[in-house]
Amino acid sequence: MRKVDWIKGCTIFWLVVFIWGCATTQDVRILDGEIYKLHSQLNLIQKETESIKKDLLTFQKDQKEVVRDVSTLRTDLGNELKKLQADLFLRLETLQSDLRVLSTGVEEYKEFLKRPSKEIDRVREDIALRTRLLEERGKTNEEKNKALEDRTKILEERIKGMEDRFKGLEDRLKGLDEKIGGLVSKQTETEKSTPTREVPSEIKGVSARVGDLYKDAYETFQKGDLEGARRKFEAFLKQYPNTELSDNAQFWIGETYYLKKDFEKAILEYEKAIAKYPEGDKIPAALFKQALAFLELGDKTNARSLLKRVIERYPHSEQAETAKKKLEGIK
Repeated sequence: MRKVDWIKGCTIFWLVVFIWGCATTQDVRILDGEIYKLHSQLNLIQKETESIKKDLLTFQKDQKEVVRDVSTLRTDLGNELKKLQADLFLRLETLQSDLRVLSTGVEEYKEFLKRPSKEIDRVREDIALRTRLLEERGKTNEEKNKALEDRTKILEERIKGMEDRFKGLEDRLKGLDEKIGGLVSKQTETEKSTPTREVPSEIKGVSARVGDLYKDAYETFQKGDLEGARRKFEAFLKQYPNTELSDNAQFWIGETYYLKKDFEKAILEYEKAIAKYPEGDKIPAALFKQALAFLELGDKTNARSLLKRVIERYPHSEQAETAKKKLEGIK
């Protein structure tokens, strides 16, 4: 939003300069064409930005699903390994027990060879019975091995499917990076074609001393030094609490907290701009940003109320149209 205000203000400034300098009708038409071209480029950038945001949200959702599936798969693999280990230990103990039994039977068989034939026949029958039991257990173990192989194959297929999904996500992320790079290039070209502005438009008409202090704080804010900008705006308000720029300074203090994602403090600072300067031109923006801050905190009720206030009380403001779209998106 600040970017749009900046471009509009800059455009109006240069338009006034051209008209003031007794510009010709041809110059005005050329300037109008340039303004229309800049607005078209700005609208295109905004649409592409929204598209990228949607793609990023979809990507993040898919990424969460993949991470969840990977976690589930890891849990399943761990459980399967534990079951496999327990089964192998059980089978080993069973085989050892059978081996002991067989060894005992062999010893008994050797012992009974020395006895009468009837006892030898009984021992042979006992050995045959034990042999059949061993064969049946061997078949059971083979069936268990086959089941384990089938389960392992299923797990391998699931892992392969997860790898394919990761690869698809990487391709989508690469496409998003390329799209963002193109958008940044377009935005840079638009900024180069737009005349630069060293002084905020709201400084016009105030004293040099007041304007210089405000300009210093505003430029610090534009450089991204939020803490430094906040201190300078607060110092400005202590020295000039009731100038034409005081409501603007209070609003930018709220913006420094909002950009730091300290939404509760941002709401309080925006409220100061609304309460202390009820006639200021930053009221619609302060109300709108309060609504956005409440949304970030998950308070949809207050957010809806503030968006409705912007629409009802300031229907011709730039924030009103945006508030309508935002209100429609809140469920």
